[in-house]
Amino acid sequence: MIRLVTKKVLCAASAEAPIGPLQVLPRFYHERVVDHYDNPRNVGSFDKNDPTVGTGLVGAPACGDVMKLQIKVDEETGKIVDARFKTFGCGSAIASSSVATEWVKGKQMEEVLSIKNTEIAKHLSLPPVKLHCSMLAEDAIKAAVKDYEAKRAKVNGNPDLSSKAADA
Repeated sequence: MIRLVTKKVLCAASAEAPIGPLQVLPRFYHERVVDHYDNPRNVGSFDKNDPTVGTGLVGAPACGDVMKLQIKVDEETGKIVDARFKTFGCGSAIASSSVATEWVKGKQMEEVLSIKNTEIAKHLSLPPVKLHCSMLAEDAIKAAVKDYEAKRAKVNGNPDLSSKAADA
C-alpha cells in the first residue's frame, strides 16, 4: 500500500512543473520501513498461558497504535527462541514491531533489555513525528520480558517475586 501511494506521488510529481522554492515535497518512508510493512516478519501470536511465553501489550492513546509482542524463551538457556507480534497502527509501528521481533530472537533476556528505541528508529530512519513507534517497540520488549519473569516466578513458587515483576 505504501509502495503504491509512493509510486503515484512520484508519477504525479514528475508530470508537474519543476519544483519551486515554496512547493512542499512529499514525505517518503525509508525503504526498510516499506520492506517491513510490505513483508512483516514474525506476525502472529503464541498461547499467552504458555509458561515459556512472555506477552507485552502496549499502546499510544495519542495516535491509536497498539502493539502486542510475544517472546518464547528456552527455560534451560534463558535464550529467546522465537518472537511474534500483532500491531494495529501505522506503517512505522508495524515496521518497528517487525524489527523488534527480529532483533530479540536468539538473544539472552538481559541482552534484549538493552535494545533502545533510538536504535530501532535509526535502523528504520524514522522521522521525529514517528519516534513514538520505536518507543512502543522498546516498551513492548520490556513488558514481554517482565511478563515472562512474573510467570517464571509464579511457576517456581515465589509469589512475592511474581507480584513485584508484574508491578514493575
